[in-house]
Amino acid sequence: MNNNGWSLKDIPDQTGRTAVITGATGGLGFETALALAGAGARVILTGRNATKGWSAVNRLREQFPASQISFEALDVACLASVHAFAKKMNANLRSIHMLINNAGVMALPTRHVTHDGFEMQTGTNYLGHFALTAGLLPLLARAKKPRVVSLSSIAHRRGAIDLADFHGTRYNAWKIYGQSKLAMLMFALELQRRSDANGWGLLSNAAHPGWARTDLFSNGPDSDNRWTWQRVVATVAGPLFSHSAAAGALPILYAATAPEAVGATLYGPNGPGEMKGAPAVSKIAAQALDRDMAEALWDVSQALTDVSFSAGARQAQSLQEVASA
Repeated sequence: MNNNGWSLKDIPDQTGRTAVITGATGGLGFETALALAGAGARVILTGRNATKGWSAVNRLREQFPASQISFEALDVACLASVHAFAKKMNANLRSIHMLINNAGVMALPTRHVTHDGFEMQTGTNYLGHFALTAGLLPLLARAKKPRVVSLSSIAHRRGAIDLADFHGTRYNAWKIYGQSKLAMLMFALELQRRSDANGWGLLSNAAHPGWARTDLFSNGPDSDNRWTWQRVVATVAGPLFSHSAAAGALPILYAATAPEAVGATLYGPNGPGEMKGAPAVSKIAAQALDRDMAEALWDVSQALTDVSFSAGARQAQSLQEVASA
């Protein structure tokens, strides 16, 4: 890896590869879609808002008229939406080469719950993506060199998995955000272990954008009632310590496309505090490496979302056997 300057020009040709990106109508997701489309990939943008989704598609098509770009409605905060999306993709696609679990909300000032009764950050940032990955596993397992990139954050280092109060009834905005991003990282690591053990063939890793200037604060409830100190910090410190959404997407793109990227690894910016800079291997906090907790979290997540990775793997295997018969 060239820590001093890996950039968009280093993305290998992605012709013939299909990418699904959650939360791709703006911010990091859009910049990731833009780069992958530019590299020749077929890109499926997903999001809750169809108007924003097709607007994003049109913006991409203006730059890359010959590219295959489409939008599909998907609300990762709603399991019914996740299951419907996965069912549609399994019916319409042969394989998926890249799944970018990007959608998220951050530090909502007041507690909200998803359609399924999950705390909003837990449901959106983590559980929805857990269920989505399970639902798309048959398509991933049938792809050549498939990758799953899960979005974490440097906030994972302050996070802890509290299975006794996983949905934050004793609500603390930053505590639950840290837990959700720690869960995403632990999921990426555990997914790689289970893929290796069961022959799913996945490369599962994680990425964080550092401090990227995106609309993450405005992606959920209470977006018009943000804490004043957050706005002050972003206004005063942002220009010094942050970088653009395009720069923040580089660790994601590295994790998704670089030949030298490996599984069970976190990638982030290489600058001071990992706030900005070129993609590099990022520090993983000790609590993310707790395998016993990772297994317990996996079991709880399967129970909460009513999905089974084993079932998805069996479906992929049966389809492979039919295709080769």
